[in-house]
Amino acid sequence: MDDDGRMLADVVPYLVCPVCGADLAPADRGLRCPAGHAFDIARQGYANLLPGNARPGTADTPEMVRAREAFLGAGHFTSLSSRLARTVAHHGGAAPLVLDAGAGTGHYLSRILDADPHAVGLALDISKHAARRAARAHARAGAIVADLWRPLPLRDGAAGSVVNVFAPRNAAEFHRVLHGDGLLFTVTPSPRHLGSLIGPLGLLAVDERKTERTDAALAGYFKLDLRDELDDQVVLTRDEVTTLVLMGPSAHHVPEPVLVERLQTLPDPLPVPVSFVLSVYRRLA
Repeated sequence: MDDDGRMLADVVPYLVCPVCGADLAPADRGLRCPAGHAFDIARQGYANLLPGNARPGTADTPEMVRAREAFLGAGHFTSLSSRLARTVAHHGGAAPLVLDAGAGTGHYLSRILDADPHAVGLALDISKHAARRAARAHARAGAIVADLWRPLPLRDGAAGSVVNVFAPRNAAEFHRVLHGDGLLFTVTPSPRHLGSLIGPLGLLAVDERKTERTDAALAGYFKLDLRDELDDQVVLTRDEVTTLVLMGPSAHHVPEPVLVERLQTLPDPLPVPVSFVLSVYRRLA
């Protein structure tokens, strides 16, 4: 595999063609299946495995990806990334592949791989802008562009762990690609997340029944193994609050000029509550 695809080398054996389901192999600066379906490897090192009729929809924009990289890179969510990495390393399945489904920049996957030197990681996201960064997030990780709502381009039982942080959940596909003893790790915001900012800034509030709805969406494929709630507080400048908002779903609802204007009414810096629910689900036979 050439330089463009070197970061994919460890994960290519787990991939399948999104068109016909056959195995993929390196060929001509890309990936190809025996039927001749071919997929490019970008110069940044990720492979685009979206079928030709797929559309990115609400994929993260370049601005959202830059905001996420800046905010997470500054260590504001270290308590979450450290807890998640320890949990996956301790409970993860025997198969070495960790699939980060909805990986964004690969920040959380990188921390997980740091905690488990025997694991390899696959960052999957529908945003090519996110995949560009995820492809270089860790030496033992590869990145692909794929749609979580379509059949995932992975072999049956390929992954020892599936990680899903603030991303859509495809229960049937997560079940299919997990090894028999594999576990699903989800992180969702609790209703307390960013509580003091929601009203003043007009942000989207977290559904009070979000955890219950997540359990219900996974029922029939997974059973809850353990749950951990993590509450913390970070002190942020107004600029950092702007970055935090612009990296998440409220970026689609609150224009940046409006956000900056509303922030002028708040202290600088200011304490911000962050609250997450880390759930571990066991795959049902």
